[in-house]
Amino acid sequence: MCRIHGSFHARTTAQEMRDVAALQHHGGPDAQSFAQHSGWALGNNRLSIMDPEGGAQPYRLGDITVVFNGELYNHDRLRTELIRQGFHFEDRCDGSILPALYLTYGERFAEQLDGMFSVAVMDLRRAPRLVIATDASGMKPLYYHWEERSGRFHFASELPALLGFTDVRPYEDDLGLHTYLAAKTPFGRRTMFEGIEVLPPAATAVVTREEGLRLTTRRMGYESAPPVDEERSLARAGEELRELLSREVSRLLIADAPVAAITSGGLDSSLVTALAARTLHDRGASGALHTFNIAYTGNWPGDERAFAAEVSRHTGTVHHQVEIDPSTFPDLMGDVVRHLGQPNADPITLSTFSLFRAVRDAGFKVALTGDAADELFGGYARMTQAVAAPEGTDWAGAYLDHLAAVPRALREELYTAEYADRVLASGGSTMPPGLSDILEHGTGSRLQRISRIEQRYRLPAYHLRRVDHLSMASSVEARLPFCQPSVVRFAATLPDRHRTVPGVGVKRALYRAADGLLPESVLNRPKQPFTLPITAMLAPGQRLWAMARDVLSPQALRSDGRLRYEAVDALFTEQAERPSDNASLALWALMSHQMWRSEFLGRPAGQPTPRTRELAGAAG
Repeated sequence: MCRIHGSFHARTTAQEMRDVAALQHHGGPDAQSFAQHSGWALGNNRLSIMDPEGGAQPYRLGDITVVFNGELYNHDRLRTELIRQGFHFEDRCDGSILPALYLTYGERFAEQLDGMFSVAVMDLRRAPRLVIATDASGMKPLYYHWEERSGRFHFASELPALLGFTDVRPYEDDLGLHTYLAAKTPFGRRTMFEGIEVLPPAATAVVTREEGLRLTTRRMGYESAPPVDEERSLARAGEELRELLSREVSRLLIADAPVAAITSGGLDSSLVTALAARTLHDRGASGALHTFNIAYTGNWPGDERAFAAEVSRHTGTVHHQVEIDPSTFPDLMGDVVRHLGQPNADPITLSTFSLFRAVRDAGFKVALTGDAADELFGGYARMTQAVAAPEGTDWAGAYLDHLAAVPRALREELYTAEYADRVLASGGSTMPPGLSDILEHGTGSRLQRISRIEQRYRLPAYHLRRVDHLSMASSVEARLPFCQPSVVRFAATLPDRHRTVPGVGVKRALYRAADGLLPESVLNRPKQPFTLPITAMLAPGQRLWAMARDVLSPQALRSDGRLRYEAVDALFTEQAERPSDNASLALWALMSHQMWRSEFLGRPAGQPTPRTRELAGAAG
């Protein structure tokens, strides 16, 4: 696991490469290196997980130079195949195979990889070209800036590092606020910065001086899966899923560094914990699995520590109960905003950041999590509601509104007239092209179409980037069994009745897989989202309330010019008198956005960007 960065067709100095590396040092504190020649540079920060003594980057083989971030779980098999073809390897590090793999398969090399990764290849044979690729789920993001006129191309694993390049300037996408409030973070290739994009999941981009940027996407797990198996019983589906997850968890436990598990006390992470503990026991490991759960000082709704502790007792793990004081949240928010690089409207960011910091402080460099199960197996209430909605109703619009940090009706109240006009002039679209078509006119059942949206757009943008950035902020590699291609493909073969049936249950195949492995109290408990109890915490007298009032001051909002302070003030009044998720999450989202602007834009609030001036002209 590492952090990578680089440039092509640009004059990048050695000092600039060191400066960019320093901005993502937390994600690779064990070693820093780079290769640099006329017109290109590739850099790496290493977090040594496999073969700590080997695996020095950049990897080189003839005219091929590679930097790599991630973990390849099939590297032993690929190494054996490449050795048969005459290649030789000095170590057993997973990334060491990449130059030989590229020489063998060319631009399609990423199709051979099983794992989480972002890779950059500098190919100097004939006309120089840069090839970058990402894994099928988007677990390892790669941000880039391509200046079409000059041909300069820069990339990095994190947005703050990308902004460390001299040629990459931070300009706010004026429509980013609208997009953010409608989806909690930009979907697809968009970021909150004008001119900066993120490589989609399962994508390969090729950059040459002659042709510029060419981006292609590979087939994702749900696209390459066999047809839906309507004949398979629920009991059989549960058995097969348990066997499959057991194999994947077993593979993901292999590391030359200590491995722990995150246990929220819910179904998904508890099942991963149970399978991991059983695997280590069967292997005769010298010590038990260590598990981590987070809770908050005081008495707050939604506390899951009792469920996590019960899972630990049931599976025989060494349990670590992490507890953080809500009064420290204002101090944590600055760190979280910095590491994310753009606002994420989920308050769980503070908990995620604190939890992985505790994992690191306890001496662990790898942690297994239960992320992505809801997207695959139909675990969200918004899915059930959309499936249950009668024909003829706007179920798709209601579903999209459930994805929002601020529902559409409230957004319309918050925007100033000038900003509303700019949004209208742009067409008002908050989602990537094609998303609405998938929902309303795509193939498959309603649940299948929703699942494609969740996996293709929301999971990588909103969920996986948050997990990646906030785990690597503490030099911890998060491994996600549910994102393994085999699990994604299996989920796609399940009929709707084995996933979510309104009035019957959610994640039905997953519950069957967990039957007998987890305590009945965990299997039978109501579903509860893993999040911060922000509605209770954002209240007068709390430090978080005072901070929100200060950040969302009349001066700040008026200088920005896009939000009506009177409407924001009304939200504060509502939250003080009648606390609700609607008001508290809206205030949290607005506060996070304002803090992001202060941290990254480096200019007085409200100063127009080129895009702002263009849209204003269109509106006028």
